[in-house]
Amino acid sequence: MEVAVRAVRTVLDQPALVLNRSWIPVHVTTVRRAVSMVFQEVARVVATDTLQTHEFWDWVSLPLPPSTRWIRCSSRSIPAPEVIQLRIYDRVPAHEAPFTRRNLYQRDNNTCQYCGRRSSPERLSIDHVVPRSRGGRTSWDNCVLACVRCNARKADRTLHEAGLRLLRKPSRPRWSPYLSLAGHERLPSWRRFTPEDLWNAEHSQATGT
Repeated sequence: MEVAVRAVRTVLDQPALVLNRSWIPVHVTTVRRAVSMVFQEVARVVATDTLQTHEFWDWVSLPLPPSTRWIRCSSRSIPAPEVIQLRIYDRVPAHEAPFTRRNLYQRDNNTCQYCGRRSSPERLSIDHVVPRSRGGRTSWDNCVLACVRCNARKADRTLHEAGLRLLRKPSRPRWSPYLSLAGHERLPSWRRFTPEDLWNAEHSQATGT
C-alpha cells in the first residue's frame, strides 16, 4: 500500500504543460494541480495525439492510452494529463529570467564558454568576462561559466590578454515556462505546442554541433 501511495505521489508531482485559450504555453504546473484545475472546470485536458479537449469526467472515462503516466486510484487508474488548456485565460505572462547562479548554469548548459567542455556543476565556476577589478559587472552580459582550467588561465585578465575567445556572446536568455525545465523533464508531447528551435537548440548542445 505504501509503495502504491508513493508511486501516485511521484506521478502527481510530474510536470504538465498549461496552454492559454489561444493554445500558447503560459506555465508549467504539476499533474496534481492540473487534475485539480480540470476538476474545478478551470481547464480542459488536451489529448495530445488528436488535440481534442476533454472535461474531467469525459477524460477519466476514456480508455487508458499506452502511457506510464497513470494515476492509480483505489478503484481504477486514470491517465495523468500531459497538457491542459485554460478555459478563459488568453494572455501571455511575461517571463524574465532573474540573474541567479542556478539560471546562469542553465543558460550555459553546464558548459565552459571558452573551451566548450561540458562538466558537472561542481567543476565549473562563474567568470566575469570583464574582470570586476576592471569595472566588470555581475550581470547576464558579463558572466559566463568556465571550467577550472580556463578560469585559471584567464585569471584577472581580459580575453585579449589571456588569449581566450567566447563561444558566444553572453546575454539575458529568452525565458519561457518550459525552458525552466531540464530537457529530460520536458515531455515529447509538448513539442507540438512549443517552438521548434527549442528542441533543435537542445539537440545541438547534446551533439556538440
